[in-house]
Amino acid sequence: MKETKQASGTPEARAVLHEMMAAFEAFKGANDARLDEIERKSAADALLEEKVARIDQAVASAQARLDRVVSEGRRPELAAAPSVGFAATSPMKGEEKSAFDGYLKTGQSFGLELKAGLSTASNSAGYVVPEQTERAIERRLMAGSPMREIATVRTVGAGVFRKPVSTAGVASGWVAETAARPETDPATLALLEFPSADLYANPAATQSLLDDAMIDLDEWLAAEVEDAFAAQETQAFVTGDGINKPKGFLSYDIVAEADHEWGEIGYVASGAAGAFAAEDPTDRLIDLVYAPKAQYRPNGRFVMNRKTVSAVRKFKDADGNYIWQPAQRAGETASLLGYRVTEIETMPDIAANSAAIAFGDFQRGYLIVDRAGVRVLRDPYSAKPYVLFYTTKRVGGGVQNFDAIKVMKFSAS
Repeated sequence: MKETKQASGTPEARAVLHEMMAAFEAFKGANDARLDEIERKSAADALLEEKVARIDQAVASAQARLDRVVSEGRRPELAAAPSVGFAATSPMKGEEKSAFDGYLKTGQSFGLELKAGLSTASNSAGYVVPEQTERAIERRLMAGSPMREIATVRTVGAGVFRKPVSTAGVASGWVAETAARPETDPATLALLEFPSADLYANPAATQSLLDDAMIDLDEWLAAEVEDAFAAQETQAFVTGDGINKPKGFLSYDIVAEADHEWGEIGYVASGAAGAFAAEDPTDRLIDLVYAPKAQYRPNGRFVMNRKTVSAVRKFKDADGNYIWQPAQRAGETASLLGYRVTEIETMPDIAANSAAIAFGDFQRGYLIVDRAGVRVLRDPYSAKPYVLFYTTKRVGGGVQNFDAIKVMKFSAS
């Protein structure tokens, strides 16, 4: 497999970055004029408000294009030298790919297990794809799914991954040299379970496409299922209810940070129902940053959707500096109060009692579990003249550290 391309220095990436920086400078000028007018007249001119909104949309579009360029640069290519540990001339790998390609093109499965090392799935019809195809799908998902980029991803062999965690450390204390050492309380442990559920896609192809010798079928299959898998996964990792899907971090009980206990997500109030506080809204974002303990802030990041980003982009700090800043170099992300911002469209919009903004160390806070093995069933009958490829993989997920992720609830208290 080829190493991932680096798009950060490409002419397209540099052009989009320049476009975004220019748009943000125009946005700052227009928004400064809007704020001045509000200060003088207690309201801004409608045309000026429209101008700010239009330029803000241009900034958001440029950032989205930059993210797309970088994401495409991270996608792997299959039709080249394999990864370390797999010789380029390995006859087994060549025979494995040839056998799997034959199954995709014609449905021929005679001797497939022996030739390709593939096996039939134990709980459904179809064949487990070769290892290089599975790696390609996983790496494409890593590039296309924002939650996979920021969370911990673990591949397991069992249907349920169980992880013991310490909710309270072992007690300790100071004593004199000759004083008695009383027995301390043991650590408090909790067992977290992360069951995996089936995620499926059903890409279609024409027989002429399958017969085309120039088509790399491994790459085609990985590309076809990428968008479908990424969209479903992202939704589940944020708001999934845990029933036949991963449990999203917003589906746990959300309580005031002062009352937060293990198993719950703590929140900081925005200061107004369905809105930011009318005065000093930036202060509430700072409160959110300092809600997690100190060890979770160095790798902390904000998570929100583009509409919420548009709202906070207008805020300034006490010194008059904009708290949102665009990426300074291609390959980087925008920042808010100096912390990275990850846009996830499945985050809720700002509304009464919604948790529209999250902050924390998601790598330590959220765990994604991939069950090893992607299965493919060739179906030439259900949608003739098209050939369908019923592709399934098993995925689970949930919060593994409830101290690492906090949210902002848009309420007065």
